[in-house]
Amino acid sequence: MTFLLDGFQTALQLHNLFFAFLGVLIGTAVGVLPGIGPMSGVALLIPVTASMTSGFEPAQAATSSIILLAGVYYGAMYGGSTTSILLNTPGESSSVVTALDGYQMAKQGRAGSALAIAAIGSFAAGIVSLIALVLLAEPLSNVALKFGPAEYFSLMILGLAAVSGLAGNSMTKAWMMTVFGLLLSTIGLDSVSGVARFTYNISFLYGGLEFLTVAVGLFALGEVFKAILHKEQNNDGIAKIGRIIPSKEELKESAGPIARGSLLGFLVGILPGAGATLASFFSYMLEKKISKHPEKFGKGTIAGVAAPESANNAASGGAMIPLLTLGIPGSGTTAILMGALMMYNVQPGPLLFDEHPDVAWGLIASMFIGNVMLLILNMPLVKIFAKIIETPPKYLLPLIIAISIFGVYAVQVTTFDIFLLLGFGVLGYLLAAHDFPLAPLVLGLVLGPMIENNMRRALTASNGDFFVFIEKPISFVLLIAAILWIAIPFLMKLKGKSVIVNEDM
Repeated sequence: MTFLLDGFQTALQLHNLFFAFLGVLIGTAVGVLPGIGPMSGVALLIPVTASMTSGFEPAQAATSSIILLAGVYYGAMYGGSTTSILLNTPGESSSVVTALDGYQMAKQGRAGSALAIAAIGSFAAGIVSLIALVLLAEPLSNVALKFGPAEYFSLMILGLAAVSGLAGNSMTKAWMMTVFGLLLSTIGLDSVSGVARFTYNISFLYGGLEFLTVAVGLFALGEVFKAILHKEQNNDGIAKIGRIIPSKEELKESAGPIARGSLLGFLVGILPGAGATLASFFSYMLEKKISKHPEKFGKGTIAGVAAPESANNAASGGAMIPLLTLGIPGSGTTAILMGALMMYNVQPGPLLFDEHPDVAWGLIASMFIGNVMLLILNMPLVKIFAKIIETPPKYLLPLIIAISIFGVYAVQVTTFDIFLLLGFGVLGYLLAAHDFPLAPLVLGLVLGPMIENNMRRALTASNGDFFVFIEKPISFVLLIAAILWIAIPFLMKLKGKSVIVNEDM
């Protein structure tokens, strides 16, 4: 507590408050614009922070810079929900799940409530994850060290098994989309052997398919094509915005998902490589699994916004544990944050809290302050953001297309990706029109490379012995959980059918 209070003394210095505010403000803008994302935002700002802190003492410069860069990181987690809810355009990968129910709520005239709950859930999760970070940094970092390639492989398999929770009306279609996503993830150079796979001598495909191109194409442009081709059905105009502050019933309904999403997101965030995307998927599927009305998910239930938004913000707090205590970056963004720290001769790892307590505790305290700033900043903006949904389609659709193309081009800077974007837009429209769920495809694309890399690393270490996945206790438990996740609903369905047959006889 003494160290934390010292951290608050550092974070509450006027220049550090300014850096925290600037970070969360830029982070929110980064999250709103598809394509930039927290990783690009943080990377772009490193030289800016270096020049801003050039007159500071080395320790002070390191603290102020990392406060600003961390503000961009968790600010982007906040901002990513805005375009997901209003335009069905995920700002970054972890906001894909928020679009499933958030966009439906916006279409029902509940955009204000969805945005407010996203902001409240993000704030609560940020505070929960930071309290947990203070209390659990040391014991949880020891658990994270026990996760090897076999355990990560099994965790990802559990993630794929849980994809059944994202199914539409058909489990078969969900699995087909998952396999399709896994197939798309194999495009590019094999990371182990360097062999080109499914590239057809097209140089642009050697780096694989950019996740953002696929996600924005499927969700945002797919929705644009639907609006254009079915304009005769949309003449009623977009639903008017109702209340901005969520009702007591909505707050009560989202309290459980926010609490569960915060804890789950934090625990998943601790695992290097798992990240906010997997946390938001897991959280959404958990809520759907335990809900008394799972049929409401995907149709505009508040829990479908509260849970993933809480999880992805909690995961950004959780990701700080392996970074600060072990020197292991859990995601691309934390890897860039680690690089920024090392630029100031601050080495993240077990000795960080001893050698640079002002940097470590100053950062943790600034994240508390930053979360409060984000809530104060975002709640008044809800009304302004929500007005976007009232824009007539003839203005709104070109805006979505422009944001999508700008976002995708900014990442890869190739026209090939724009053609891919349009192709996936058409595919997204056709798949949605035939009731194929899009989220499993996205999850397959995200988890595919992680599954392959961890499986091959585990098999290399065990000389090709597949029993390595069963011999490791954590890996074995995760695989059993994956099998049960698939088998129990299937067996219950069979049991239900046999009961109906017996009753008919």
